[in-house]
Amino acid sequence: MTREVFEIRDQDGAGRIGELTVPRAGVTVETPALLPVVNPHVRTVEPARLESEFGAEILITNSYILYGSDDFREDALDQGLHDLLDFSGAIMTDSGSFQLAEYGEIDVTTAEILQFQHDVGSDIGTPVDIPTPPDAPREQAESELATTRERLAVAEDVDVGDMLVNAPVQGSTYADLRERAASDAYATSLDVFPVGAVVPLMNEYRYADMVDVVAAAKRGLGVDAPVHLFGAGHPMMFALAVAMGCDLFDSAAYALYARDDRYLTVRGTEHLEDLDYLPCSCPVCAEHTPDELRACEDRERERLLAEHNLHVTFEELRTVKQALRSGNLLELVENRARAHPAMLDGYRALCDHADQLELSDPTVKGSFFYLSGESAARPEVVRHHERLARLDPTGEVLLTEGNPSDNFDESWRVVPPFGPFPRALSETYPLTAETPERMDTRGYRAAARGVARLVAENRDCEFTLAHHAWPASALALVPDAVRVVDLSEEH
Repeated sequence: MTREVFEIRDQDGAGRIGELTVPRAGVTVETPALLPVVNPHVRTVEPARLESEFGAEILITNSYILYGSDDFREDALDQGLHDLLDFSGAIMTDSGSFQLAEYGEIDVTTAEILQFQHDVGSDIGTPVDIPTPPDAPREQAESELATTRERLAVAEDVDVGDMLVNAPVQGSTYADLRERAASDAYATSLDVFPVGAVVPLMNEYRYADMVDVVAAAKRGLGVDAPVHLFGAGHPMMFALAVAMGCDLFDSAAYALYARDDRYLTVRGTEHLEDLDYLPCSCPVCAEHTPDELRACEDRERERLLAEHNLHVTFEELRTVKQALRSGNLLELVENRARAHPAMLDGYRALCDHADQLELSDPTVKGSFFYLSGESAARPEVVRHHERLARLDPTGEVLLTEGNPSDNFDESWRVVPPFGPFPRALSETYPLTAETPERMDTRGYRAAARGVARLVAENRDCEFTLAHHAWPASALALVPDAVRVVDLSEEH
Protein backbone atom coordinates (compact mmCIF):
# COMPACT_ATOMS: atom_id res chain seq x y z
CA MET A 1 0.00 0.00 0.00
CA THR A 2 1.42 3.39 -1.00
CA ARG A 3 0.80 6.24 1.41
CA GLU A 4 0.46 9.46 -0.49
CA VAL A 5 0.38 11.65 2.62
CA PHE A 6 4.11 11.32 3.32
CA GLU A 7 6.98 12.17 1.01
CA ILE A 8 10.66 11.85 1.91
CA ARG A 9 12.99 14.69 0.79
CA ASP A 10 16.38 13.92 2.39
CA GLN A 11 17.85 10.97 4.30
CA ASP A 12 20.82 10.25 6.57
CA GLY A 13 21.07 7.02 8.52
CA ALA A 14 17.42 6.06 8.93
CA GLY A 15 16.57 9.73 9.54
CA ARG A 16 14.68 11.71 6.97
CA ILE A 17 13.32 15.16 6.22
CA GLY A 18 9.84 14.69 4.84
CA GLU A 19 6.53 16.32 4.13
CA LEU A 20 3.39 15.10 5.86
CA THR A 21 0.31 16.26 3.99
CA VAL A 22 -2.62 16.84 6.36
CA PRO A 23 -5.63 17.21 4.06
CA ARG A 24 -8.21 18.31 6.60
CA ALA A 25 -6.01 21.16 7.84
CA GLY A 26 -5.00 22.07 4.33
CA VAL A 27 -1.34 22.17 5.34
CA THR A 28 1.87 20.25 4.77
CA VAL A 29 4.03 19.69 7.85
CA GLU A 30 7.78 19.39 7.44
CA THR A 31 9.21 16.52 9.45
CA PRO A 32 10.93 15.89 11.80
CA ALA A 33 8.32 17.93 13.66
CA LEU A 34 7.53 18.62 17.29
CA LEU A 35 3.91 18.61 18.44
CA PRO A 36 3.68 20.68 21.62
CA VAL A 37 1.04 19.22 23.92
CA VAL A 38 -1.74 21.69 24.71
CA ASN A 39 -3.89 20.93 27.74
CA PRO A 40 -7.32 22.50 27.13
CA HIS A 41 -7.57 23.35 30.83
CA VAL A 42 -4.06 24.79 31.30
CA ARG A 43 -2.37 26.74 28.52
CA THR A 44 1.09 27.70 29.71
CA VAL A 45 1.90 29.17 26.28
CA GLU A 46 -1.01 30.04 24.02
CA PRO A 47 -1.28 27.96 20.82
CA ALA A 48 -1.28 31.10 18.66
CA ARG A 49 2.13 31.99 20.10
CA LEU A 50 3.38 28.43 19.58
CA GLU A 51 2.67 29.02 15.92
CA SER A 52 3.77 32.63 15.46
CA GLU A 53 6.80 32.80 17.80
CA PHE A 54 8.13 29.25 17.92
CA GLY A 55 7.23 27.99 14.46
CA ALA A 56 4.99 25.10 15.50
CA GLU A 57 3.23 23.71 12.41
CA ILE A 58 1.32 21.05 14.33
CA LEU A 59 0.25 20.44 17.93
CA ILE A 60 -1.52 17.73 19.91
CA THR A 61 -4.31 17.91 22.44
CA ASN A 62 -6.29 15.24 24.27
CA SER A 63 -9.74 14.62 22.86
CA TYR A 64 -10.71 12.48 25.85
CA ILE A 65 -10.27 15.47 28.18
CA LEU A 66 -12.57 17.46 25.91
CA TYR A 67 -15.00 14.55 25.59
CA GLY A 68 -15.41 14.27 29.36
CA SER A 69 -15.41 17.98 30.15
CA ASP A 70 -18.64 19.87 30.78
CA ASP A 71 -16.74 23.12 30.23
CA PHE A 72 -15.11 22.29 26.92
CA ARG A 73 -17.13 19.55 25.18
CA GLU A 74 -19.88 21.76 23.77
CA ASP A 75 -17.48 24.59 22.98
CA ALA A 76 -15.29 22.16 21.04
CA LEU A 77 -18.29 20.83 19.11
CA ASP A 78 -19.67 24.30 18.42
CA GLN A 79 -16.44 26.11 17.56
CA GLY A 80 -14.14 23.36 16.38
CA LEU A 81 -10.64 22.81 17.72
CA HIS A 82 -8.92 25.36 15.49
CA ASP A 83 -11.08 28.23 16.71
CA LEU A 84 -11.17 26.93 20.29
CA LEU A 85 -7.37 26.77 20.47
CA ASP A 86 -6.71 29.66 18.07
CA PHE A 87 -4.32 27.62 15.94
CA SER A 88 -4.28 27.47 12.14
CA GLY A 89 -1.80 24.62 11.71
CA ALA A 90 -2.54 20.90 11.95
CA ILE A 91 -4.02 19.50 15.17
CA MET A 92 -3.60 15.90 16.29
CA THR A 93 -5.76 14.49 19.09
CA ASP A 94 -5.03 11.66 21.47
CA SER A 95 -7.82 9.27 22.39
CA GLY A 96 -7.57 8.63 26.11
CA SER A 97 -5.07 5.79 25.89
CA PHE A 98 -2.82 7.70 28.30
CA GLN A 99 -5.64 7.85 30.84
CA LEU A 100 -6.26 4.15 30.21
CA ALA A 101 -2.62 3.39 31.00
CA GLU A 102 -2.65 5.61 34.11
CA TYR A 103 -6.04 4.73 35.60
CA GLY A 104 -6.90 1.37 34.04
CA GLU A 105 -10.29 2.29 32.59
CA ILE A 106 -12.01 4.85 30.37
CA ASP A 107 -15.64 5.11 29.35
CA VAL A 108 -15.40 5.53 25.59
CA THR A 109 -14.98 3.18 22.63
CA THR A 110 -12.72 3.57 19.62
CA ALA A 111 -15.67 4.30 17.34
CA GLU A 112 -17.09 6.90 19.74
CA ILE A 113 -13.83 8.76 20.34
CA LEU A 114 -12.87 8.78 16.64
CA GLN A 115 -16.28 10.15 15.74
CA PHE A 116 -15.90 12.81 18.43
CA GLN A 117 -12.44 13.72 17.15
CA HIS A 118 -13.88 14.09 13.67
CA ASP A 119 -16.80 16.19 14.93
CA VAL A 120 -14.56 18.68 16.79
CA GLY A 121 -12.39 19.17 13.72
CA SER A 122 -9.29 17.14 14.54
CA ASP A 123 -6.92 16.73 11.61
CA ILE A 124 -5.24 13.52 12.86
CA GLY A 125 -7.22 11.26 15.19
CA THR A 126 -6.22 8.34 17.39
CA PRO A 127 -8.08 5.13 18.27
CA VAL A 128 -8.10 3.70 21.82
CA ASP A 129 -5.11 1.39 21.77
CA ILE A 130 -3.70 -0.37 24.82
CA PRO A 131 -0.23 0.91 25.76
CA THR A 132 1.40 -2.17 27.26
CA PRO A 133 4.24 -1.05 29.56
CA PRO A 134 7.85 -2.19 29.21
CA ASP A 135 8.75 -5.60 30.64
CA ALA A 136 5.14 -6.70 30.92
CA PRO A 137 4.61 -10.50 30.86
CA ARG A 138 4.60 -11.74 27.29
CA GLU A 139 1.13 -13.22 27.66
CA GLN A 140 -0.19 -9.78 28.66
CA ALA A 141 1.62 -8.09 25.79
CA GLU A 142 0.21 -10.54 23.25
CA SER A 143 -3.33 -10.28 24.61
CA GLU A 144 -3.33 -6.48 24.68
CA LEU A 145 -1.75 -6.35 21.26
CA ALA A 146 -4.59 -8.46 19.90
CA THR A 147 -7.08 -6.00 21.39
CA THR A 148 -5.23 -3.06 19.83
CA ARG A 149 -5.28 -4.84 16.47
CA GLU A 150 -9.06 -5.30 16.76
CA ARG A 151 -9.49 -1.61 17.53
CA LEU A 152 -7.43 -0.61 14.50
CA ALA A 153 -9.82 -2.69 12.42
CA VAL A 154 -12.72 -0.80 13.99
CA ALA A 155 -10.97 2.50 13.24
CA GLU A 156 -10.81 1.58 9.55
CA ASP A 157 -14.61 1.30 9.46
CA VAL A 158 -15.34 4.70 11.05
CA ASP A 159 -16.20 7.35 8.46
CA VAL A 160 -13.87 10.21 9.36
CA GLY A 161 -13.73 11.91 6.00
CA ASP A 162 -10.29 13.33 5.27
CA MET A 163 -9.10 13.19 8.89
CA LEU A 164 -5.90 11.15 9.09
CA VAL A 165 -5.88 8.37 11.68
CA ASN A 166 -3.02 7.03 13.79
CA ALA A 167 -2.26 3.30 13.93
CA PRO A 168 -0.31 2.89 17.20
CA VAL A 169 2.40 0.21 17.34
CA GLN A 170 2.52 -1.58 20.69
CA GLY A 171 4.18 -4.79 21.92
CA SER A 172 6.00 -3.81 25.12
CA THR A 173 9.74 -4.59 24.97
CA TYR A 174 9.36 -7.69 22.79
CA ALA A 175 11.05 -6.99 19.47
CA ASP A 176 9.13 -9.66 17.58
CA LEU A 177 5.80 -8.33 18.86
CA ARG A 178 6.71 -4.76 17.93
CA GLU A 179 7.73 -5.83 14.44
CA ARG A 180 4.57 -7.87 13.99
CA ALA A 181 2.40 -5.04 15.35
CA ALA A 182 4.03 -2.60 12.94
CA SER A 183 3.53 -4.93 10.00
CA ASP A 184 -0.15 -5.40 10.90
CA ALA A 185 -0.64 -1.65 11.36
CA TYR A 186 1.04 -0.90 8.04
CA ALA A 187 -1.32 -3.34 6.32
CA THR A 188 -4.31 -1.22 7.37
CA SER A 189 -5.59 1.84 5.54
CA LEU A 190 -4.54 4.08 8.45
CA ASP A 191 -2.04 6.86 8.02
CA VAL A 192 0.46 7.64 10.81
CA PHE A 193 2.29 5.12 13.00
CA PRO A 194 3.04 6.12 16.58
CA VAL A 195 5.40 3.89 18.56
CA GLY A 196 3.63 3.79 21.89
CA ALA A 197 4.40 3.08 25.55
CA VAL A 198 8.01 4.28 25.38
CA VAL A 199 7.67 7.06 27.96
CA PRO A 200 8.53 4.69 30.86
CA LEU A 201 11.74 3.74 29.03
CA MET A 202 12.71 7.38 28.61
CA ASN A 203 11.79 8.22 32.20
CA GLU A 204 14.14 5.46 33.33
CA TYR A 205 16.89 6.55 30.88
CA ARG A 206 16.64 3.23 29.04
CA TYR A 207 17.59 4.75 25.72
CA ALA A 208 19.14 1.54 24.40
CA ASP A 209 15.87 -0.30 24.96
CA MET A 210 14.01 2.57 23.31
CA VAL A 211 16.24 2.27 20.24
CA ASP A 212 15.62 -1.48 20.07
CA VAL A 213 11.85 -0.92 20.27
CA VAL A 214 11.91 1.66 17.48
CA ALA A 215 14.20 -0.50 15.33
CA ALA A 216 11.79 -3.41 15.65
CA ALA A 217 8.82 -1.22 14.72
CA LYS A 218 10.68 0.21 11.73
CA ARG A 219 11.39 -3.29 10.42
CA GLY A 220 7.65 -3.91 10.20
CA LEU A 221 6.80 -0.61 8.51
CA GLY A 222 7.25 0.50 4.93
CA VAL A 223 9.70 3.30 4.15
CA ASP A 224 6.78 5.61 3.37
CA ALA A 225 5.26 5.27 6.85
CA PRO A 226 5.45 8.44 8.98
CA VAL A 227 6.56 7.40 12.47
CA HIS A 228 5.55 9.22 15.63
CA LEU A 229 7.46 8.57 18.87
CA PHE A 230 4.71 9.10 21.43
CA GLY A 231 5.68 11.19 24.46
CA ALA A 232 9.22 12.03 23.31
CA GLY A 233 9.89 15.72 23.66
CA HIS A 234 13.20 16.19 25.47
CA PRO A 235 15.73 17.84 23.13
CA MET A 236 18.61 15.65 24.34
CA MET A 237 17.22 12.62 22.49
CA PHE A 238 15.98 14.14 19.22
CA ALA A 239 19.14 13.40 17.21
CA LEU A 240 19.17 9.76 18.33
CA ALA A 241 15.47 9.22 17.62
CA VAL A 242 15.59 10.96 14.24
CA ALA A 243 18.60 8.88 13.20
CA MET A 244 16.55 5.78 14.06
CA GLY A 245 13.78 6.95 11.72
CA CYS A 246 11.25 8.83 13.86
CA ASP A 247 9.46 11.74 12.19
CA LEU A 248 7.08 13.20 14.80
CA PHE A 249 7.56 13.95 18.50
CA ASP A 250 5.18 15.18 21.13
CA SER A 251 5.61 16.11 24.74
CA ALA A 252 4.27 18.28 27.50
CA ALA A 253 7.82 18.41 28.95
CA TYR A 254 8.25 22.08 28.10
CA ALA A 255 5.33 22.97 30.39
CA LEU A 256 5.55 20.22 33.02
CA TYR A 257 9.23 20.86 33.63
CA ALA A 258 8.65 24.60 33.84
CA ARG A 259 6.05 23.98 36.54
CA ASP A 260 8.79 22.30 38.58
CA ASP A 261 11.37 25.05 37.89
CA ARG A 262 13.28 22.78 35.53
CA TYR A 263 15.34 24.22 32.69
CA LEU A 264 15.91 22.16 29.53
CA THR A 265 19.21 21.91 27.67
CA VAL A 266 20.42 19.55 24.95
CA ARG A 267 22.58 17.88 27.59
CA GLY A 268 19.81 17.25 30.10
CA THR A 269 17.68 19.11 32.62
CA GLU A 270 18.82 21.61 35.25
CA HIS A 271 16.98 22.92 38.29
CA LEU A 272 16.68 26.68 38.27
CA GLU A 273 17.89 26.87 41.87
CA ASP A 274 21.21 25.30 40.82
CA LEU A 275 21.97 27.78 38.02
CA ASP A 276 24.33 30.73 38.41
CA TYR A 277 24.29 31.41 34.67
CA LEU A 278 21.80 30.72 31.87
CA PRO A 279 23.71 28.77 29.16
CA CYS A 280 21.43 29.89 26.35
CA SER A 281 20.86 32.94 24.17
CA CYS A 282 17.10 32.62 23.61
CA PRO A 283 15.02 35.76 24.33
CA VAL A 284 14.18 34.60 27.85
CA CYS A 285 17.79 33.89 28.78
CA ALA A 286 19.11 37.01 27.05
CA GLU A 287 16.77 39.22 29.06
CA HIS A 288 16.92 37.55 32.49
CA THR A 289 19.42 36.26 35.01
CA PRO A 290 18.76 33.19 37.16
CA ASP A 291 18.15 35.45 40.15
CA GLU A 292 15.59 37.47 38.20
CA LEU A 293 13.75 34.32 37.15
CA ARG A 294 13.75 33.01 40.71
CA ALA A 295 12.29 36.32 41.90
CA CYS A 296 9.31 36.16 39.50
CA GLU A 297 5.83 35.25 40.66
CA ASP A 298 5.10 31.54 40.23
CA ARG A 299 2.91 31.83 37.13
CA GLU A 300 5.26 34.29 35.42
CA ARG A 301 8.32 32.15 36.18
CA GLU A 302 6.51 29.07 34.86
CA ARG A 303 5.64 30.87 31.63
CA LEU A 304 9.18 32.15 31.10
CA LEU A 305 10.75 28.76 31.75
CA ALA A 306 8.24 27.11 29.40
CA GLU A 307 9.18 29.61 26.70
CA HIS A 308 12.88 28.89 27.21
CA ASN A 309 12.16 25.16 27.10
CA LEU A 310 10.32 25.62 23.81
CA HIS A 311 13.10 27.75 22.33
CA VAL A 312 15.80 25.19 23.12
CA THR A 313 13.59 22.34 21.92
CA PHE A 314 12.78 23.88 18.54
CA GLU A 315 16.40 25.01 18.13
CA GLU A 316 17.63 21.45 18.61
CA LEU A 317 15.13 20.16 16.09
CA ARG A 318 16.43 22.68 13.55
CA THR A 319 20.00 21.61 14.39
CA VAL A 320 19.05 18.00 13.73
CA LYS A 321 17.44 18.90 10.41
CA GLN A 322 20.49 20.81 9.23
CA ALA A 323 22.80 17.97 10.26
CA LEU A 324 20.59 15.56 8.34
CA ARG A 325 20.53 17.82 5.29
CA SER A 326 24.34 18.17 5.45
CA GLY A 327 24.86 14.42 5.80
CA ASN A 328 26.43 14.50 9.27
CA LEU A 329 23.48 13.46 11.42
CA LEU A 330 25.38 10.52 12.88
CA GLU A 331 28.22 12.81 13.95
CA LEU A 332 25.64 14.92 15.78
CA VAL A 333 24.19 11.82 17.42
CA GLU A 334 27.66 10.80 18.57
CA ASN A 335 28.29 14.29 19.93
CA ARG A 336 24.97 14.31 21.82
CA ALA A 337 25.61 10.79 23.12
CA ARG A 338 28.46 12.12 25.26
CA ALA A 339 25.97 14.13 27.33
CA HIS A 340 24.91 11.16 29.46
CA PRO A 341 26.01 7.51 29.87
CA ALA A 342 22.48 6.34 29.06
CA MET A 343 22.55 8.32 25.82
CA LEU A 344 25.83 6.60 24.96
CA ASP A 345 24.09 3.26 25.53
CA GLY A 346 21.42 4.44 23.12
CA TYR A 347 23.96 5.36 20.48
CA ARG A 348 25.71 2.01 20.84
CA ALA A 349 22.34 0.31 20.42
CA LEU A 350 21.84 2.39 17.28
CA CYS A 351 25.17 1.11 15.96
CA ASP A 352 24.02 -2.45 16.70
CA HIS A 353 21.35 -1.82 14.06
CA ALA A 354 23.86 -0.51 11.49
CA ASP A 355 22.78 -3.15 8.95
CA GLN A 356 19.24 -1.81 9.17
CA LEU A 357 20.33 1.83 8.94
CA GLU A 358 22.55 1.04 5.96
CA LEU A 359 19.49 0.18 3.86
CA SER A 360 18.42 3.84 3.79
CA ASP A 361 21.71 5.64 4.47
CA PRO A 362 22.93 7.62 1.42
CA THR A 363 25.96 6.14 -0.31
CA VAL A 364 27.54 9.57 -0.82
CA LYS A 365 27.75 12.42 1.71
CA GLY A 366 29.97 15.39 2.34
CA SER A 367 32.25 13.98 5.03
CA PHE A 368 32.87 11.20 7.53
CA PHE A 369 34.35 12.21 10.87
CA TYR A 370 35.68 9.41 13.05
CA LEU A 371 34.95 10.65 16.58
CA SER A 372 35.26 7.55 18.76
CA GLY A 373 35.24 3.77 18.72
CA GLU A 374 31.50 3.88 18.04
CA SER A 375 32.25 5.42 14.64
CA ALA A 376 33.76 2.07 13.63
CA ALA A 377 30.28 0.53 13.71
CA ARG A 378 28.56 3.13 11.54
CA PRO A 379 26.57 2.01 8.48
CA GLU A 380 29.21 3.44 6.11
CA VAL A 381 31.76 0.98 7.52
CA VAL A 382 29.30 -1.90 7.32
CA ARG A 383 28.54 -1.00 3.69
CA HIS A 384 32.24 -0.84 2.77
CA HIS A 385 32.84 -4.30 4.24
CA GLU A 386 29.90 -5.66 2.25
CA ARG A 387 31.25 -4.13 -0.94
CA LEU A 388 34.64 -5.76 -0.42
CA ALA A 389 32.94 -9.00 -1.43
CA ARG A 390 32.40 -7.55 -4.93
CA LEU A 391 36.06 -6.64 -5.53
CA ASP A 392 38.32 -9.00 -7.41
CA PRO A 393 42.07 -8.60 -6.80
CA THR A 394 44.51 -10.95 -8.52
CA GLY A 395 47.85 -12.52 -7.73
CA GLU A 396 49.98 -11.23 -4.87
CA VAL A 397 48.27 -8.30 -3.15
CA LEU A 398 49.83 -5.85 -0.72
CA LEU A 399 47.48 -4.23 1.79
CA THR A 400 49.44 -1.37 3.30
CA GLU A 401 49.20 1.74 5.41
CA GLY A 402 52.43 2.84 3.74
CA ASN A 403 53.61 3.41 0.18
CA PRO A 404 52.79 1.08 -2.74
CA SER A 405 55.35 -1.51 -3.83
CA ASP A 406 56.31 -2.81 -7.26
CA ASN A 407 57.06 -6.23 -5.77
CA PHE A 408 53.35 -7.12 -5.80
CA ASP A 409 50.76 -7.57 -8.54
CA GLU A 410 48.47 -5.10 -6.76
CA SER A 411 49.04 -2.63 -3.94
CA TRP A 412 45.94 -1.56 -2.01
CA ARG A 413 45.55 0.94 0.80
CA VAL A 414 44.32 -0.21 4.19
CA VAL A 415 42.90 2.45 6.50
CA PRO A 416 41.11 1.96 9.84
CA PRO A 417 38.18 1.59 10.33
CA PHE A 418 37.36 0.65 6.74
CA GLY A 419 40.16 -1.77 5.97
CA PRO A 420 41.45 -2.41 2.43
CA PHE A 421 40.47 -0.73 -0.83
CA PRO A 422 42.05 -0.09 -4.26
CA ARG A 423 44.02 3.15 -4.36
CA ALA A 424 41.80 4.43 -7.16
CA LEU A 425 38.97 4.72 -4.61
CA SER A 426 40.97 6.91 -2.22
CA GLU A 427 39.04 10.07 -3.06
CA THR A 428 35.56 8.51 -2.83
CA TYR A 429 33.18 8.69 0.12
CA PRO A 430 33.56 7.47 2.84
CA LEU A 431 37.24 6.65 2.29
CA THR A 432 38.07 10.35 2.48
CA ALA A 433 37.20 10.14 6.19
CA GLU A 434 38.84 12.39 8.75
CA THR A 435 40.38 10.01 11.28
CA PRO A 436 42.55 10.65 14.34
CA GLU A 437 46.28 9.96 14.31
CA ARG A 438 45.85 7.97 17.51
CA MET A 439 43.29 5.47 16.31
CA ASP A 440 41.52 3.44 18.99
CA THR A 441 41.39 -0.35 19.12
CA ARG A 442 37.84 -0.60 17.73
CA GLY A 443 38.95 1.21 14.57
CA TYR A 444 41.80 -1.22 14.03
CA ARG A 445 39.55 -4.20 14.73
CA ALA A 446 37.04 -2.95 12.17
CA ALA A 447 39.84 -2.63 9.60
CA ALA A 448 40.97 -6.17 10.39
CA ARG A 449 37.44 -7.46 9.80
CA GLY A 450 37.57 -5.75 6.42
CA VAL A 451 40.80 -7.58 5.62
CA ALA A 452 39.22 -10.86 6.67
CA ARG A 453 36.20 -10.22 4.45
CA LEU A 454 38.38 -9.52 1.38
CA VAL A 455 40.52 -12.60 2.00
CA ALA A 456 37.48 -14.86 2.46
CA GLU A 457 36.14 -13.82 -0.96
CA ASN A 458 39.47 -14.16 -2.77
CA ARG A 459 41.13 -17.38 -1.65
CA ASP A 460 43.24 -17.66 -4.81
CA CYS A 461 45.18 -14.51 -3.93
CA GLU A 462 48.19 -14.16 -1.66
CA PHE A 463 47.82 -11.24 0.75
CA THR A 464 50.40 -9.31 2.73
CA LEU A 465 49.27 -6.82 5.38
CA ALA A 466 51.83 -4.09 6.10
CA HIS A 467 50.70 -2.15 9.16
CA HIS A 468 51.98 0.36 11.71
CA ALA A 469 51.82 -1.26 15.15
CA TRP A 470 48.25 -2.54 15.03
CA PRO A 471 47.12 -3.87 18.43
CA ALA A 472 47.21 -7.61 19.01
CA SER A 473 43.41 -7.79 19.38
CA ALA A 474 43.05 -6.49 15.81
CA LEU A 475 45.79 -8.71 14.35
CA ALA A 476 44.06 -11.71 15.92
CA LEU A 477 41.16 -11.11 13.50
CA VAL A 478 43.42 -11.27 10.43
CA PRO A 479 43.31 -14.74 8.78
CA ASP A 480 46.36 -16.93 9.24
CA ALA A 481 46.81 -17.10 5.47
CA VAL A 482 47.80 -13.41 5.43
CA ARG A 483 51.47 -12.54 5.75
CA VAL A 484 51.71 -9.74 8.34
CA VAL A 485 54.50 -7.14 8.41
CA ASP A 486 54.83 -4.46 11.10
CA LEU A 487 56.23 -1.42 9.32
CA SER A 488 57.09 0.28 12.61
CA GLU A 489 59.68 -2.44 13.29
CA GLU A 490 61.54 -1.61 10.09
CA HIS A 491 62.66 1.81 11.39
